[in-house]
Amino acid sequence: MDGSRPRPAPTGDRHWQNSARFAAGCAAAFFGMTLLVDWDGHTLTPPRTLLWLVMTALLFTILLPERVTAGPGWLAVRGLVRRQAVRTDELVTVRQHGDVCTHLTLRDADGRRLELDPRVLLANPLLWHELDTGVRRSRASGTLREGIDVLERLRHEIDDAEARAVLRASGIT
Repeated sequence: MDGSRPRPAPTGDRHWQNSARFAAGCAAAFFGMTLLVDWDGHTLTPPRTLLWLVMTALLFTILLPERVTAGPGWLAVRGLVRRQAVRTDELVTVRQHGDVCTHLTLRDADGRRLELDPRVLLANPLLWHELDTGVRRSRASGTLREGIDVLERLRHEIDDAEARAVLRASGIT
């Protein structure tokens, strides 16, 4: 052994697999129903089957959520087409966009940018912990210049949600 500690496994969205299964199930149900309707109407042809298959693939692509993972000093979001990653210990800005459907935009000192749905952080305290640890390092090193207020609001939301969950689990509320 070389004396170095093993790297911890990345933390991921604990709900992603269920969401991916849901997307696949919806797409399969759509494909089955469209084939059944076409077959019942005696209009099922190979071109129409191909059309339904393409539409099913498009539906799956739309429904499949991005996969969010984090580790010491980094956060990544992977979709079907692209992968975004930032160094959380070198963040420069954090912005929140939108009112109804909000998303966070994080930018690091190397210019890399990442967009993220804050609900993923609300639902995954371990992801939030990795991000928060990196943010604290960014603040300590002085690189984080914009977005501290956004992160504080998010921290309070997550703390409130966790407190409600503990109270609910203990039967107090």
